[in-house]
Amino acid sequence: MTRTVLESKSKTVVIGFDEPFCVIGERINPTGRKKLAAELEMDDFSTVERDALEQVACGAMVLDVNSGAVFTNKMAEDPRYADNNFVEPALMKQLVERVQALVDVPLCIDSSVPGALENGLAAAEGRPLLNSVTGEEERLELVLPLVKKYDVPVVAISNDDTGISEDPDVRFAVAKKIVERAADFGIPAHDIVVDPLVMPIGAMATAGHQVFALVRRLREELGVNTTCGASNISFGLPNRHGVNAAFLPMAIGAGMTSAIMNPVRSQEMEAIHAANLLMNHDPNGGTWIGFTRILDAVRDGATFPDAAKAAAAASGAGRGGRRGGRRRA
Repeated sequence: MTRTVLESKSKTVVIGFDEPFCVIGERINPTGRKKLAAELEMDDFSTVERDALEQVACGAMVLDVNSGAVFTNKMAEDPRYADNNFVEPALMKQLVERVQALVDVPLCIDSSVPGALENGLAAAEGRPLLNSVTGEEERLELVLPLVKKYDVPVVAISNDDTGISEDPDVRFAVAKKIVERAADFGIPAHDIVVDPLVMPIGAMATAGHQVFALVRRLREELGVNTTCGASNISFGLPNRHGVNAAFLPMAIGAGMTSAIMNPVRSQEMEAIHAANLLMNHDPNGGTWIGFTRILDAVRDGATFPDAAKAAAAASGAGRGGRRGGRRRA
């Protein structure tokens, strides 16, 4: 069975066909979050730190760390700040160091800037996930050498120089191309986590059916793990959390093994825990029973993050887990 191994300094997380669904927390991302970007411009990491702690308490097994900030005020004073290649490498290093000082889960280093990716890899303790490579030739030549150099797994997004195709067969072909090109660098398929690209169901009625079929093909024909931006499925719709909560167990049933998502949403997390139970990835239902106690506290008036933190403190969790660690490249 395919196993993609991620590590922090002290914890190992395995993404795999026979493993619990891997929740990758998406919140540490200033893209589209003007308040967070403004804080980071002022060297204020308080929201980042709160988001890191809350996401892990709520069930994130990995944290995505994205450095895509726009520093508007500094840009007006110094034109270099208009260039993400100038801003992101230094910011990524700071973000990684801050986050891993607080939590012990593995990280997902997320940027479109190669310098930021390398700075994040150099600063990360353990074996992070790299996010991401596409089928674009320039991106393949920039990112795959980093994947090989640092011996890390990578998210492979199924678009190429022609853009994002609405044809699932084209997206599968792009994923296959990335797996094959990675092999040329000596990168095994089990270190490729394919994002087949979830389209909004509100714009494309077949989006759900497409991604479920794609995930099955990726698992059966390429033997790779999969991920997605889970909330893309509900973009533009009312009651998005209801749609997301229905989508996630269906994707898990089709074979999807991880998602980049917001874990500070009890509805989606309840759906994932139930799916793990039904897929026999929760031995004796212990995790499900523990999670229902958190939901009981929420019904009694606690917020989901506060209830999750209290449960983690009561069980002695938070910085425990399988022990890991590795020699740095």
